[in-house]
Amino acid sequence: METDRPATRAWVLHPDIKADRDRRLAGPALEEAVSLAAALPALEVVGADIVSLPRVHPGMLFGSGKIEELAARFKENEIELVLIDGHVGPVQQRNLEKEWKCKILDRTGLILEIFSDRARTREGVLQVEMAALSYQRTRLVRAWTHLERQRGGLGFVGGPGETQIEADRRAIDDQLVRLRRQLDRVIRTRELHRKARAKVPFPIIALVGYTNAGKSTLFNRLTGAEVFAKDMLFATLDPTMRRVTLPTGDEVILSDTVGFISDLPTELVAAFRATLEEVLDADLVVHVRDISHSQTDEQAEDVRKILTSLGVDDTGPQIEVWNKVDQLSEDEAEAVRNQAERTDDLFAISAITGEGLDRLLQAMSDKLKPDTETTTIEVPFSDGRRRAWLFEQDVVDEESQSETGYTFTVTWTAIQKERFARL
Repeated sequence: METDRPATRAWVLHPDIKADRDRRLAGPALEEAVSLAAALPALEVVGADIVSLPRVHPGMLFGSGKIEELAARFKENEIELVLIDGHVGPVQQRNLEKEWKCKILDRTGLILEIFSDRARTREGVLQVEMAALSYQRTRLVRAWTHLERQRGGLGFVGGPGETQIEADRRAIDDQLVRLRRQLDRVIRTRELHRKARAKVPFPIIALVGYTNAGKSTLFNRLTGAEVFAKDMLFATLDPTMRRVTLPTGDEVILSDTVGFISDLPTELVAAFRATLEEVLDADLVVHVRDISHSQTDEQAEDVRKILTSLGVDDTGPQIEVWNKVDQLSEDEAEAVRNQAERTDDLFAISAITGEGLDRLLQAMSDKLKPDTETTTIEVPFSDGRRRAWLFEQDVVDEESQSETGYTFTVTWTAIQKERFARL
C-alpha cells in the first residue's frame, strides 16, 4: 500500500533590511510569507523569524553570526527547506545552502512553486513553465561540479571548449523558444474566442484584487459557479468566465482573475500578461479588497501598481469593493458602511453573507449603460436589410423619404453604429 510522502519541514525568514526604503512592515510581511508557504500542501512550516539587517551582505545575505545561529536552529529542528521572503541572488543561495545544509527558496521561487502547483489550463501551465525557466536561467551558478566542466567538441554544437553552464543556458533558451511558440498558438485560439465573444453584445466585468481578497467567493455568489475558493493565497490561478444576468435584465460576462501580490516576480508579470488580458478588455474593472486585513491600504496600492504596469487606464470605469465586512467588529463595520455610502463607486459587502450585493449589482448596471449619440443617416430604397435592422434594434427616432431613399434620425450606441456600418 502506497503512503503519502511526508511533508517537507520548512522554516520561513523575512529579512527586514533597514537600508531598504521601500521595505514593508516586517510583522505583516512575515505573516504573508508564512501564508504563501502554507499554500503549498507539500510543506510543513515548523517556524518563522524576522531577521533585522542594517544592510545586505553581498555573498551571504546575512552576517556570519546570524548564519551560525540559524544553522544550529535548523539542525535542531531537522529543517529541509528555508524560505527567504525576499530576493536571494544565485551566489547567496549557493553559499547559504552550503552553510545550512538544506535547500533555499526565495520569494520568487516560492511563488513560482505555488503557480506550478495550481495552474490547470494549457495556457496557465505554459506560462508557469516559461516563468520558471527564465528564473532558472539566472541561477546557473550552482555548486554542482558538472557545471564547472568544459565540454570538448568538433565545433558543430556550441563550439569547442563550451562550458556545461553555457550548454545548460542554451538548452533553456531553446526550451523557452519552443514554449513561446506553443503559447502563441494558445493565445491565437484565445483571440478567436475573444473575437467570437465580441460579436455578442455582452459587456465584460473583471474582478481584480490582492490574493485572498475574496474574488472567487464573490464570483461564485454572483454566478452560482463552483470555482475553487478557500482562505488561502492563490487559491485560483486560471481565469474563469461566466454569463450573469443583472437585476436590470442586462446580461454581462463576469471574469475572475488571478490574485495579485506585492513584489510579484517580474517573470510572472510578463508571463501572465495574456491571462490578464481579460482585464485590459473589460468594460468595467471591479477591485475587490479585504477590508478586514491590517494591510488593506498597502495591498490596494500594490494592485493599482500592477494594473498600471499592465496598461489598465485609471480613468476607465472602475468600482472598488470593500469585502469581508462580516469579519469586522460591529463598530468598524458600521464605520466602513457609512464611508461607502458617502463615496462614489465604493461598496461595502460580504461575499459570504450576501450583504451589500444588491447595491453593488445595481451600480454595475448603471456603470455599463452605454453612451449614445443621435445622428441622421441615409439608406437607399434598395437596402431593405439595413432598414429592417434599424427597426429591430429599436434605434429609430424619426423616418422620412427623399428622392433617393430613406432618411433616419437614430439614437444608438457606438457598438450599434459599428455593426450597422458592417452590414
